[in-house]
Amino acid sequence: MSVVRGPVTQIAWVVTDIAASEKYLGAMLGGGKWTRIPDVAFGPENWTYRGEPADFTAHVSMTYQGDTQLELIQPVRGASIYAEFLERGGPGLHHICFEPEDFDTALKDAAAQGVGVVQQGSLGGEMRFAYLDGAAAGVPYIELAEVGPNLRKLYEKIKKDAA
Repeated sequence: MSVVRGPVTQIAWVVTDIAASEKYLGAMLGGGKWTRIPDVAFGPENWTYRGEPADFTAHVSMTYQGDTQLELIQPVRGASIYAEFLERGGPGLHHICFEPEDFDTALKDAAAQGVGVVQQGSLGGEMRFAYLDGAAAGVPYIELAEVGPNLRKLYEKIKKDAA
């Protein structure tokens, strides 16, 4: 039984300098124009990190290569898997993201297989995230995401702008 079914929708890196990373990865991977969203706040009422309420901020930047979203995350403040990742080994590939047909079932399947959720939360009812420990799969984290209609529209605009 697999936890997720479907294509990879996003590849993400955690970085220390989002502007330099946009330039470098854009040149290396051929993505288009980046859309940067500074100071995204993840509050304790909607987020957990290692089972505890989480309160952190990050800069986020996105572009597309074909149908795959490329994301950069630069932690700014607070404890999170992003800050932890930098502390452990510096910048690099952080996670791949899937959008399962049934988010809740995918989480239950992960738990049944002993795959733990490291960080999870929601953004204003527009998106739910869960980061699974991906070490056994050779990537630090596997992200599961459930994207709402308004955020989907934003992603489509970012994709169009990147072209």
